[in-house]
Amino acid sequence: MSELPKLISDLALILIVAGLTTIVFKRLRQPLVLGYILAGFLAGPHMPYTPSIEESETIEVWSQIGVIFLMFSLGLEFSFRRILKGGASPIIAACFIMTCMWGMGCGAGYLLGWSPINCMFVGGMLAMSSTTIIYKAFDDMGLLSRRFAGKVMSVLILEDILGIVVMVLLSAVAVSNRLQGAELVGSLVKLGFFLLLWFVVGMWAVPTFLHRNRSFINRETLIIVSIGLCFLMVVVADSVGYSSALGAFVMGSILAETVEAERIDSAISSIKDLFGAIFFVSVGMMVSPADLLAHWQPIVVLVATILVGQMVFGTMGYLLSGSSRADALMSGFSMAQIGEFAFIIAALGQSLRVTDGMLMPIVVATSIITTFLTPYMIKLARRISGNKKESGERIAPTEKKSRRESSPLVAFLRKVVLQTVVYGVLSTAVVSLLFVSLLLVCRHFFGHWAGNAVCGTLVIMLLAPLLRPIIMKNNTSREANLLRQSGRWGHVFVNLTIVIRFAFATALVYYVLDFLSPHRWYWHVLVAVLVVLLIVRSRWIRKVSMRLESTFLENLSRRENTGPAYARQLRGRDLHITRLPLPEGSLWGGRTLAQLHIGGRNGAHVAAIVRDHRRLNVPGGTTMLFPHDVLEVVGSDPSIEQLRQRMSAEVEPVAQDQADPMQLQCIEVGSQSPLTGTLIKDSGIRDQYRCMVVGVEDRRGNMRVAGADHEIRPADKLWLAGSHDQLAKLKKILSP
Repeated sequence: MSELPKLISDLALILIVAGLTTIVFKRLRQPLVLGYILAGFLAGPHMPYTPSIEESETIEVWSQIGVIFLMFSLGLEFSFRRILKGGASPIIAACFIMTCMWGMGCGAGYLLGWSPINCMFVGGMLAMSSTTIIYKAFDDMGLLSRRFAGKVMSVLILEDILGIVVMVLLSAVAVSNRLQGAELVGSLVKLGFFLLLWFVVGMWAVPTFLHRNRSFINRETLIIVSIGLCFLMVVVADSVGYSSALGAFVMGSILAETVEAERIDSAISSIKDLFGAIFFVSVGMMVSPADLLAHWQPIVVLVATILVGQMVFGTMGYLLSGSSRADALMSGFSMAQIGEFAFIIAALGQSLRVTDGMLMPIVVATSIITTFLTPYMIKLARRISGNKKESGERIAPTEKKSRRESSPLVAFLRKVVLQTVVYGVLSTAVVSLLFVSLLLVCRHFFGHWAGNAVCGTLVIMLLAPLLRPIIMKNNTSREANLLRQSGRWGHVFVNLTIVIRFAFATALVYYVLDFLSPHRWYWHVLVAVLVVLLIVRSRWIRKVSMRLESTFLENLSRRENTGPAYARQLRGRDLHITRLPLPEGSLWGGRTLAQLHIGGRNGAHVAAIVRDHRRLNVPGGTTMLFPHDVLEVVGSDPSIEQLRQRMSAEVEPVAQDQADPMQLQCIEVGSQSPLTGTLIKDSGIRDQYRCMVVGVEDRRGNMRVAGADHEIRPADKLWLAGSHDQLAKLKKILSP
C-alpha cells in the first residue's frame, strides 16, 4: 500500500483543529476568523506541544487560493451602480478615513523606528477595516437593519476597491524601492486603463453569456462557470503584472452586476468558506509566542493607533459625509479593527521580500485584539450617543451640490469626456491585441505586405463600431441643443468638440496605417480622414455600434430592474428600506397582511414581497404570506427593529412529538380490545392517538396495505407508526 501524501495528513490536521476551535468560538460568540487563526497557531511549527504540519509550502498554495476566493466574494458584494447612486457621501468618508489612518500608521511605524517601506505597508494595513468582522458583529448584535449599518457597509465596500489601489501602489514602491510621483501616476493610469477595459468588456460579454444560456445552467454548472471565469481573470491579471487578488475582485464585481449574483454567492459559499479558512489558518501558523513577547510594544502602539484613529477620524469622516452625530459615532467606532486585507497586504510584502518577517505576527496579534474589542466599541458608541435621535441628518456640501442640476456645459463635457475615454481605451486595446496576435498570422499566410494589408483591413473593420460613437454620440443630446440655443459661443463650442473627437479618431486610424503601410505620412493622413468619414456615414456601422452599446447598458441595469427601483427615492432622514426574511417556523405563514397589522402595530410598511424569483410589489391587505417569503419593509430604525424582534418572537414552538422520534411497532389485537369489529377510519387510531396503520400481517407472515375500510379483528397484527408514548397508549387499548 502506497504511503499517504503529506498534503492529506496536513489537511486533515488543519481541518480537525479548525473545526474544534470554531465550535469553541461559536459558543463564545466570537468571530470565526479568530478561531481559524488559533487553529493555525496550534497546528503551526511554533507550538511544540501539539502535532504540526509537515509541508507548509503546499498549505501556502492553498492559502493563495483562499485569498482568490475571499477577493472574489468581496467583488460579488461590490456594485458600481450602488456606489454611484450613493453620491459623494461614502466616497468622502472612505477617502478621508483611509488617508488619515494610512498617515497614522506611517507615523506609528516611524515612532517605532521602522524602515520607510515597513511604515508604508503598515499604513496600508491600518487604512482598511474588516468587512467580514464588522458584518459578523452587526449580525450578532442585531444591527444589520439599522440605517448606519448600511452606510458602514457602503464605505467598507469602497475601502475594498481602494485597497486594490493601495496594493498596486505598494507593489510599485516595493519594486522600485523608492517613491516617485511619475511612477505612481503611471501605475495609476495603467491600473485605470486595465480596470476600465476589463469592466467594459466583461460587462458586455459575461452577463450576455449567462443570460443566453440561463436555461442550461443549473447550480452545478453555475459553480464551474463562475469559478472558471474567476480564475481566468486571475490569469489575465497576472499576465499583465497585477496580483491574483485584483483579478478575482474584478471578476466578482462584474458578476455582481448580473441577476445571477445571489445564486453565485450562494453556490460558492461553501468553497469560499473552506479555502478562506485555510488562508486564515496559514496566517495563524506564522504567529510565534516568542515574537509576540518580543514585540509587545509595537502591538500595543498599533492597537492604540487603530482605536484612537477610528474613534476620531472615522467619526469625522462620517460627519463630513453628512451623517448625524449619533450615526457618525456608531459608524466610526464600529470600524476600529483590521482584518483580512491587512493579512493580504502583509503577505504581499513578504512575497515581494521588502518587509521584515516580524510584521506578520504583529499584525495578526493586532487584528485579534481589535476584533475582540469591536462589540465593546459599538456598545461604547451607543452609550456615548445615548441612542438619541437628532432633528435632521446633515447633508455634506458636496452632496448638496450634486443634488442641484448641473449646467448644460458641465453635463455635456462630462458625457463627451466619458465616452471618449471609454471608447478610446477599447480602441487602443483592440489595436494592441490584434497587432500582437493577428498580424503574425496574416504575414504567415499572405506574406509581409499582403499580410499587413489584410490585418489592417480587419483592424479598421473592428475599430469602426468603436470610433463612430467617439465622434457622433451626444451631438444631438439635450445638453448639446441647449448649448446651441444659448448663443453663438455654445454652437462653436459643440462644433469644436466634434472636430477634436474627429481628429482623435483619425489619429487612431492613422496609427494603424502608419504602422502597416510603407507609403509616406501624408497619404496615411488622407486615407485616415476618408476612412473616418466613411465610418460616420455608414448606416450599418451605426446599427452595430448602437447594438453593442444597448447590450452593455442592458447588462448593467438588468439586476437593478429586477430589484426595488423605488428604494433610491427614499430621502427622508428616518426612512430607509431593508429586507426581512420570515424565520423558520414563523406563525405568519398562511396569514394575510391585514391580519398581521404591521403598519399599525410596528409603524413599518411592506413595500414588496420576494417569493422565490418573483416579486409582489405593493401587496394589498388580503395578500397571504408563505414560508420563506422575504419582506421588503420601509420604515425608521426603531420601527424596523421592533418588527424584526416581533418576527423572531412569533415562531411556532417545537411540538412534543417532534422531539419524540417516529417508531414502527407491530401490535397484536387482543380479543378483549374495544376496537375489534370497528373500521380503521372509525377507530380513532389516527385522530385520537396520532398513529398510522402502515399494514396488517396475516398468520402466514405476509403483510398487506390496510385501507381505511379494513375491519379490525382479533389476532390481527397491526404495523403502526407513531411516537413512543402514543404507541404505548395505543397498545393498552389494542392488547388489554
